[in-house]
Amino acid sequence: MRPMTAVLWLNLVGLSAEQIGEHTPHLAEWARQGSMAPMGGILPGVTCSAQATLLTGTLPRDHGAVANGWLDRRSMEVGLWRQSNHWVQGEKIYETARRRDPAFRCAKLFWWWNMGAAVDWSITPRPYYPADGRKIPAVYSWPPAYGQDLEQAIGPFPFFDFWGPKAGLPSSRWIAEAARRTLIEKRPALTMAYLPHLDYDHQRFGPRAPRSIAALTELDGLVGLLLQAARDQNVEVLGVSEYAIEQVDRPIAINLALRQAGLLHARPTPTGDVLDPFGSRAFALADHQIAHVYCQDEAALRSARSVLEALPGIEHVLDRSAQAGYGIDHANSGELVAIAEAGAWFTYYYWDDPDAEPDFARTVDIHRKPGYDPCEMLLDPAIRFPKLKVAGKLLQKKLGQRYRMDVIPLRPELIRGSHGRLPAKPEAGPVFLSTLPFGPGNPAPEGESIAMTSVKDRVLAALAR
Repeated sequence: MRPMTAVLWLNLVGLSAEQIGEHTPHLAEWARQGSMAPMGGILPGVTCSAQATLLTGTLPRDHGAVANGWLDRRSMEVGLWRQSNHWVQGEKIYETARRRDPAFRCAKLFWWWNMGAAVDWSITPRPYYPADGRKIPAVYSWPPAYGQDLEQAIGPFPFFDFWGPKAGLPSSRWIAEAARRTLIEKRPALTMAYLPHLDYDHQRFGPRAPRSIAALTELDGLVGLLLQAARDQNVEVLGVSEYAIEQVDRPIAINLALRQAGLLHARPTPTGDVLDPFGSRAFALADHQIAHVYCQDEAALRSARSVLEALPGIEHVLDRSAQAGYGIDHANSGELVAIAEAGAWFTYYYWDDPDAEPDFARTVDIHRKPGYDPCEMLLDPAIRFPKLKVAGKLLQKKLGQRYRMDVIPLRPELIRGSHGRLPAKPEAGPVFLSTLPFGPGNPAPEGESIAMTSVKDRVLAALAR
């Protein structure tokens, strides 16, 4: 059997086709010398759903990743940011490639659905949670020596630059260097690398803000380094983004509306109100510009639909029948799926009494909040000396004392970028790039964009060249 062509597959989160130009010389040259086209988005345009589609070539109705999280109807627990590869139904690209050629080798760096993936080298963020309530930053790698060797060579992974108020360039820079070393030292047939930091400033400030343009240029610099490394190793490069960011200025308190209508129930606890999925007739798992609304019965569904259709900022409310038209009609989906209007997005907040505020609300806590919270990327501007407060909390941690890093604002109006809706025009959505020209195995788009579901086959075709 002929050896596979080596491929580097980059996930350039938040990049749109219309952003490739004067601020991105390396990306522009890549597009000129190879191929580039807008890529049709999926609903929802969020990380876990889009990555599952890229890996399997199928829609959420088939792979089941209907958002960045969903309600497990057996345990009635809301789970966001699950990492197990086994949550995704269908054959993933690395499984297909190995079935076709048992000699296939793959490295998966920080792409989602990482743990337990059928790859040869993998690495992903995975903190330790000691019994005393602390969180110790760490990565999970397989085999363990792979991550250990990378951290010994590059330094510890900058965990707090991957998510939280510090999130930014250092995380992408570390992953890019890890990918470069993996290309040279491991020589996989397929190397998958996820570069996240463009996404952060686009959400904080909006995609057209000066700081976001600077982040775009930073991303372009990393792409240039990786393109050169790929040329040196005779490796083809494919690039995708999962979605693009649009400007927003209208947060929608969907859960608060359901609570005021008597549909959502929150349990009073010593540390604030906590969403009660068992007692709620309907509640929403808010995820950027989409929200899955889980309803106990038909009467709750009718009541919830009435609330949502009257709530300003919501463009569509999809029942199961309407969900089929978007490829999101899966058992994991809510009985209703709400889609925000352009310029709007959903908060997870479900309380309006400050005394009932849950203790995790002002912290970075991606697993306890029943929905996505972009304010975790911000320090509360009401704190007069936020860095001093953070330093004090870290000192408490170092001394072994209990502490709560309550520095996150509850001001959703500060967020200026979001995603999840289908793009208004192709060039404002995600993008596809390749060092290979359009042709056999990498067909040019028949319309204005290529399908996200086609990318798996395009990568497999590049490997088979």
